[in-house]
Formats: sequence, structure tokens, C-alpha cells
Amino acid sequence: MTRITADVSFLRGYNQALVMAVGRRVGTFERSTVVDATGLTPQAVSKVIARLTADGLIRSAGVRRPTVGKPAVVYELIPESRYAIGAHVARRTLRLVLVDLAGTVHHSAVSPLAADFTPEHLLHALKAGIDAITGGNDLRGRLTGVGLGMIGPLDHEHGLVRDAHGLRHWHDVPLREVAESYLGLPVHLDKDVTAGITAEAWRHGGAFGDAALIMVESGIGGGFWLGGAAHRGAHTNAGEFGHTVVDLDGPLCVCRRHGCLEIVHNRAAEAGDISRAARVLAVGVVNLLQTLDLAHVVLAGADLLRHGDTYLAAVERAVHADGRRGDWLATDVSLSSLGADAIAAGAAMQVLDEHYGIPDLAPL
Repeated sequence: MTRITADVSFLRGYNQALVMAVGRRVGTFERSTVVDATGLTPQAVSKVIARLTADGLIRSAGVRRPTVGKPAVVYELIPESRYAIGAHVARRTLRLVLVDLAGTVHHSAVSPLAADFTPEHLLHALKAGIDAITGGNDLRGRLTGVGLGMIGPLDHEHGLVRDAHGLRHWHDVPLREVAESYLGLPVHLDKDVTAGITAEAWRHGGAFGDAALIMVESGIGGGFWLGGAAHRGAHTNAGEFGHTVVDLDGPLCVCRRHGCLEIVHNRAAEAGDISRAARVLAVGVVNLLQTLDLAHVVLAGADLLRHGDTYLAAVERAVHADGRRGDWLATDVSLSSLGADAIAAGAAMQVLDEHYGIPDLAPL
């Protein structure tokens, strides 16, 4: 939609998001801190701070008394004022986490999912897990919603799981709609790897730059953070990194193509040759860097993290061995700082981001 004139409610929410972003990044802040970081006027910042204080999202953390000039009130975010629950729906397991407004994970639990589980099975497991997290406390009133990081392919815009690879019962399932009805909570649905890269962006802040999260957990996917935002593609289905072909005469993949990165990698891993599996993944990562010129690559997923040092070494070696990537094309490669919680935590952060978003700010 083209915005012809200023929408006051939009501007109010946007300014609030700017102040919240500063609060997450610096811990404590003054009005001048926000002015310098965002370019908002002191008057606008004062109004936003007053609203956020009244809503119980920030609070006074004391007064700074400079040697010259008037004392300045210091503010801080109230992390426990809002929460979100994030879910990582994998082919074998369901992981649920509770995340506060600052992006801290307070609870993490994983439970098995039946082989070839149905939408009904997933809904029952979600409700049981959410009830276990929120039962016996007052979290429900501070719960912003539930984020679902799901196997693709899926249509994020319309909340549909199109055809989850390897799951027979997931063809054009309106998961966001049925989950909201069943759980009685707002639901955000996204591809698992897109949720994961959102978590990394939240934790790294405005200096994160263009990046990818590569997940290995029963399948292989890639989540992309480009130009300061999650990249989902024209059909919201970007991230099928594991289904790029690396061997024209390779084995048949679940996607019905031959020689996909995922099937070649998995065959090596199933044979116990983790070193070869890691090298296969590294080839795919270097191909990706040649295409997108990324500043960061984050490795994640339960299957990868079980052999994290092997995968990290293989990818770093492949990236550094590429003679065309001189110092000016340096790429940082790391393991996810959130470990196995990366996808679920990112799904929760996406819920919080809808209400208290993180615009791209200049570094403080």
C-alpha cells in the first residue's frame, strides 16, 4: 500500500519501536541516548517514553547527575513485562521456549513427535506444552502470542504449510488460522530457518549485516537476513538451501530431484562419515557466498551441533581456502549462540517483533 499522508498511528508505533530497540541494545538509556540513535526530536522521545512507562514496558532506573547541566532520568526495559512462546516444529520433535521482551530464553522443553504426525497431533502437543509453561502463574496476561518455526515449503503470507518435505499430511494446511483458533492466542507462522536467522539478528543488533543461518536437523535449510530484514522471497519460500543440486548423478532426494545437497550430505552422515558430511555442507556454503556475498554464516540445528566443531572447522576451511575471497570478502562463520533453541527462540522473537519491532539503526 502506498502511504500518501502520514498515518499518526503508524508513526506512533514506529517511534515506539525505535525506543524499544534502543532499550534492548544498551540496557539503560536516557532521552538523549534515544535522540542520538534514532534522530527523533527530544519532544517526540519524551512522549514515547511516557507512553511506554504507562504501559509498563520501561521504568525509571535512577537519575544521572552530570557535573554540568540538569540531572537526566535513566530508563530501562522491563523484560518480564511481555513474553512470547516459540515453537520449533521438526520432523521428529517439538521444542518450546519462553522468551521475554529482551530476548532472553527462560524455559526450554523438547518432546517427541510421532512419525508422520498430523496437524491434529501437532495442535495437541502445542497446547499441552503451552499449558505446562503458563500453568500456575500469571504469564497468560503478559503473553504476546505464539511463534511457530515450521518445516517448509510454506506460504508465510497466508499462513499455509504447502507441502512439508517428508510429511504426508501437510498439504496446504492453514496452520496459522487453525492454531490461533485452537490455542486462543495470536500465532505467527514462518519457516524454521527464517525464525532462526531472526533470533541471530536480535542478539547481534544493528551491526549484524547480511547473513545466513544454515540449519542441519533431519533436513537442511537456510534462513537469510538481507538489507536489515528477513528475506522470504517472492513466494515467501526462500530457504530451500538443502535442495540445491551438488551432484547431477547423485541419489534421488525427497524433493524428487537428484543430487541435492541434503541427500548427498545425509548419505554421508548416515554412513557415519561426519567429516565428509561437513565437507559437503561446506561446498554448499561457499556456493551461497558466491551468490549472496554474506558477512555472517551461522551454523545451527541439533544434528549439526552434535558435531559442531567438525562442521565449523570444515566450513571455515572451505571459506578461507577459496582463493577469490581475499581479506575484503571476509565472512564470519560461527555456531549459533542459542544452540538447539535457535529456531524456537527466533519464532518467539518474531511475535515480539510484530509489536515491538527492531528497525535498522545506526550503531551507537
